[in-house]
Amino acid sequence: MAAGGTRSRNSRATGSARRTYAEGTRRAVAKRGNGGQRSRFSAVRIVLVVLMVVAGAKLVQVQWFEAPALSAAAERQRTLTLDIPAQRGSILDRNGAKLAFSVETRTLSVNLKALHKAMDDYAAKHPGTTKTFESQVAGAAKLIGQKLPHLTTEADQLALLHKQQSFTYLVDNVEPSAADEIVKQYPWISVEKRAKREYPGDTLASNIVGLANWRMDDPDVSKHNLHGVVGLEASRDAELAGTPGREIVNTQNGNDNLYLPGTEHVLQAAVPGSDLELTIDSDLQFELQRQLSDYVAKAGAKGGQAVIMDAKTAEVYALADASTFNPNDPSTLKPDLLNNRPVTTPYEPGSVNKVVTATASIDDKIATPDSTLEVPGSIKVADRTVHDAWVHGTQTFTTAGVFAKSSNVGTLELAQQVGPDRYLALLQKFGIGQKTGIGLPGESSGFVPPRKTWSASTFGNLPIGQGLSMTVVQMAGMYQAIANDGLRVQPRIVKAKKNPDGTLVPEPAPKTERVVSAETAKTVRDMLRAVIQKGKGQNSGTAPSAALEGYQISGKTGTGQQIDPNTKAYSASLANITFAGILPADHPRFVVGIRLDAPDSTPAGHSAAPLFHTIASYLTQRYQIPLSDGPSPVVPLIVG
Repeated sequence: MAAGGTRSRNSRATGSARRTYAEGTRRAVAKRGNGGQRSRFSAVRIVLVVLMVVAGAKLVQVQWFEAPALSAAAERQRTLTLDIPAQRGSILDRNGAKLAFSVETRTLSVNLKALHKAMDDYAAKHPGTTKTFESQVAGAAKLIGQKLPHLTTEADQLALLHKQQSFTYLVDNVEPSAADEIVKQYPWISVEKRAKREYPGDTLASNIVGLANWRMDDPDVSKHNLHGVVGLEASRDAELAGTPGREIVNTQNGNDNLYLPGTEHVLQAAVPGSDLELTIDSDLQFELQRQLSDYVAKAGAKGGQAVIMDAKTAEVYALADASTFNPNDPSTLKPDLLNNRPVTTPYEPGSVNKVVTATASIDDKIATPDSTLEVPGSIKVADRTVHDAWVHGTQTFTTAGVFAKSSNVGTLELAQQVGPDRYLALLQKFGIGQKTGIGLPGESSGFVPPRKTWSASTFGNLPIGQGLSMTVVQMAGMYQAIANDGLRVQPRIVKAKKNPDGTLVPEPAPKTERVVSAETAKTVRDMLRAVIQKGKGQNSGTAPSAALEGYQISGKTGTGQQIDPNTKAYSASLANITFAGILPADHPRFVVGIRLDAPDSTPAGHSAAPLFHTIASYLTQRYQIPLSDGPSPVVPLIVG
């Protein structure tokens, strides 16, 4: 038993020790397990804290630092900033009659891609609805055609609304009230504010005023504006155009081509452009254009130009081209018609240029109006022989007769006494070879060959109006100097600018140049009355048809040979027929310059003097010009 009992105690002791070890082991393991779990929890907490810090920092960045930029980006997604077109200034004649002005209009457009999507979305949300794309565009096309029958048709609108592109313009020049009615029924149609340029006289002074329209070459429709293309509309565009304003509008679904009417918010108001007041008299301009066009047709000429300017101030009262355009008719907007030939197109003037030799001869005391000169039928200058226009032997001419009969030979005899250097200096004082500065775009300076290039025969051409060129404005400017007692005044066509606040800003004073003394100018002016006289025998001038009863007229005819485009030599049939006249000669009020381009052989084609007569007759009536002090004296022209 003892032995057996002992074993039992030992066994219990051993079992107890084992249990103690096992529990210790479990506690150790448990202790190690709890420590690992706590480590993992700590790591998770750290990661969460880091994420919260990062998120917080991002939140602070978004809310504090990026908020303005994000807000602006969000705003841009639903708004659009547009230009507000400035009211373009008007162009007025000297009496306040409007030659060009603007009226407010609208242009309708549509984003077809956005419209398709909107209709698809609507149909998906409203099954069975009749509000489909086809029903919408059909209704809109019908309404636009009904409201705007003078601008478009229902068929045209249907075609535009079915174009295979995302955006299209529907119709321009819509009255604001009509546009409002259309958009009220079909708000998916967009409206752009514009202005239409009106030219109430159609072709009246169009060569001067020019044309302004919308420039659509910029893909940003918000920048489209009314700008000048030709004429004063182009050269004075900065003053006429004004300064566009800016406004914000809400867009539909953030689409820039669909914005909501009535959501406009003006950021900056537009500043209207300035008006231009011209020196032109629109009634006289109309009459000059009519008379010139009729006479050009009667003479069978290719074209013609004319100018009427004030004898003292050189203000241009009318400036006409027989070929011009109608700014209201796109079919006439062709390059050859947009060309303002009275200032852009020089020509060889012929005998009208003999006024330079006449003036030099009197001013240098080489001759007096009644002094005589032996004039043969021809004269040799270097290697060329110059003839008069009619066959004659040697005759005794008075100086007045040389120019009244337009003798080439007599003119060259006097020019040789003047000398080439003196002649060239006076030609330049008359403004030939220089732009006049009239204030119109594209002005030509004409051409005078540089002195160093003259050959021995050059001085056989220039005094008779060949080998040099001038515009009709330059030609009239020479006679304005004679009419104004020897003082040449820069011609001008813009009188003043009227700012939006009503202040009137006159144009800078015109430049002046003393060509010759007042005494010389008066003598030449009186001498050139003989050009118009009708005397007995050979004592008639070249232009008695220019005469106007009750008024003394001074003037000069001209025939300048043109270059034959085929032979590149002077043509025997193509010529410039010119006339420059002063009305009245004793108390000058107006100067008129005329050029006919290559008229045919009809009687009207031989002279522009009859046209001067009709123009002068109108001038005396419109401006109530007093009668001359007496008739022009009839003076001897050929005395032997």
